Amino acid sequence: MVETTTFPRQVSGTAAAGEAPPGGYQFYLTEAHHPQNGTLLGFWLYLMSDCLVFACLFAAYGVLGREYAGGPTGAELFELPLVALNTTFLLISSITYGFAMLQVQQNRIAGTQIWLAITGIFGAGFLAVELYEFWHLIHQGAGPHRSAFLTSFFSLVGTHGLHVTFGIVWLIVLMTQVARHGLITANKRRLMCLSMFWHFLDVVWIGVFTFVYLMGSLP
Repeated sequence: MVETTTFPRQVSGTAAAGEAPPGGYQFYLTEAHHPQNGTLLGFWLYLMSDCLVFACLFAAYGVLGREYAGGPTGAELFELPLVALNTTFLLISSITYGFAMLQVQQNRIAGTQIWLAITGIFGAGFLAVELYEFWHLIHQGAGPHRSAFLTSFFSLVGTHGLHVTFGIVWLIVLMTQVARHGLITANKRRLMCLSMFWHFLDVVWIGVFTFVYLMGSLP
């Protein structure tokens, strides 16, 4: 809990609206006031709003996922070995981020930076495979404009990929902050928020892998 020092100051004269009465005291905060766990609570609220976004995208795919408009189906397009490789990259990145947080708890800057860098590499590998998949589908004429199925597919998977992209940018920024200022309280709090965000993306991807790719590959 943040301790705040206050200094009383006696006020004389006539008080204006909202000010201390004559002869009363006004107190001045000498340090920034930050409620305990306020940032984490706010970030949990953000994640809940993000859950609603993905819930809408999953619902749209559930409605439109069989509307092929005479075009290719998921069973004809999806390459499960490639998607399995992609899934492995993201799940391993979640494990490596957990190792980074263990280093944070032990106040080891070098170890934290190493595991964060490894996490970023696996995240970048995930994005590279996903971009290749999108390029391959569009090259086959199966772009988002081809059918309602492909529109909902690109919307859901693309939104998740965009989140991973922002997560990697955030990761790089935090690595820079840790290199400059060390594992101060603010940086530990930010790393914790990114940890929740990264694991949240893993959970969403498991839903995408199961609901979109595995079920979509069925005849």
